[in-house]
Amino acid sequence: MVARVFIDGEAGTTGLQIRERLAMRRDIELLSIPEDKRKDKSARADLLNAADVAILCLPDDAARESVSLIESGTTCVIDASSAYRVAPDWTYGFPEMDAAHGDAIAASRRVSNPGCWPQGVIAAVRPLVTGGLLPADHPLTVHGISGYSGGGKSMIADYDAKGKSANMFAPYGLGFNHKHLPEMTEYGRLAQAPLFSPAVGNYYKGMMTVVPLQLARLDKVPDGAELHAAIADHFSKPGGFVEVAPLEKLERADDLDPQALNGTNRLRLHVFANDARAHAVIIAVYDNLGKGASGAAVQNLNLMLGVDQTTSLAA
Repeated sequence: MVARVFIDGEAGTTGLQIRERLAMRRDIELLSIPEDKRKDKSARADLLNAADVAILCLPDDAARESVSLIESGTTCVIDASSAYRVAPDWTYGFPEMDAAHGDAIAASRRVSNPGCWPQGVIAAVRPLVTGGLLPADHPLTVHGISGYSGGGKSMIADYDAKGKSANMFAPYGLGFNHKHLPEMTEYGRLAQAPLFSPAVGNYYKGMMTVVPLQLARLDKVPDGAELHAAIADHFSKPGGFVEVAPLEKLERADDLDPQALNGTNRLRLHVFANDARAHAVIIAVYDNLGKGASGAAVQNLNLMLGVDQTTSLAA
């Protein structure tokens, strides 16, 4: 059976990447809206209701409008905005988050695609909280760097125009109210939002999230091996894209490059620790346009269509 898929917002960065990944699929018919009809509510409504799956690559308010236009009882939705990411009647689209979460996505009619930043943070801390190694109320700091494509068309144009003169490392979110904080808190199983300080680098795509852990004041201090084992066990189910690097004692790791997994849908976790100091850090590397956005949407689409979740995705 051929599934009809409509990407509402196909001209944006995420929409274009999704369309590229689906273009050669024989099991999918891509429905497309003429350029002059993209803001025509009636034309969009027709396609939203004709689709088996609608993928929304829109700002939050526009995504809410698209959902309101769906009257068909058969159209499933994957929303790539942040409008529904912590909504109780939507399924969060991080299949590897728990062993059975892919099944929940497959059975859902409303899936909210994760933001790029939260996936690395959730992957780092959720196994530790659920495994009892880290209290939910432990104060956390998160930082990291992402390619400028994460900022969408306007930021891409700005960086392209500036070229080498653009800031190599531009911190932002300095009001500490980033839109991804609710996701990190909810799905990281945290009692309070982390202190999050992201930055944009002068390169197109690829990201790294860094979660330092000061553990000395815990009643029971886990060592690096215990942290690594908990994370590796959490992601041991085969078939997904999250992998855990071997535990190593290093002063420097030249392969820890935010662009290392570009062009793939993989997310790799690294654990480093100094047991004597009770210090550790968990680092996640992935493509902000892959596992961080469009690749995640295609993975969720595959699950909802009942096909192998790796279809059309580079490992």
